[in-house]
Amino acid sequence: MATYWDPFAEMDRLFSQVAMGNRSAPAMPMDLFREGDHFVLAVDLPGVDPGTIDVSCEDRTLTIRAERTARSGEGQWLVRERPTGTFARQLTLGRGLALDRIQASYADGVLSLTIPVADEARPRRIEVAHTSRSSSIEAGQGEPAADRDRQVTTG
Repeated sequence: MATYWDPFAEMDRLFSQVAMGNRSAPAMPMDLFREGDHFVLAVDLPGVDPGTIDVSCEDRTLTIRAERTARSGEGQWLVRERPTGTFARQLTLGRGLALDRIQASYADGVLSLTIPVADEARPRRIEVAHTSRSSSIEAGQGEPAADRDRQVTTG
């Protein structure tokens, strides 16, 4: 039985391993959507120790940091695609958000942040007050004073 060996495929595999191992900060995929009077930010952080997650907000910049430690083992790695180390992502937040009321939770590998819209930025309806005027015109009130005083003579 003959076995086909492609040296270029082997070189590609080795190159991919080297390139993946030396990647700089990997992306933290996220979703952001508005739900009523708040925004929800969901960031994928699978395999991250919850104790290493740090969320801070300074001068309208939201910073998320987390760490995934490398798995130690006695064996030889065959494929190593999951990045390890410290991850960080920064987002600049716009005005009109209540930054002091941001809430965070981590479950099933997803960090969820709830960012409320500030009270002063919420749309509001302004009621219009109706005032009523007297609609009856008393005799002589609707005419200018000059017309009331003038007498009409016919000759």
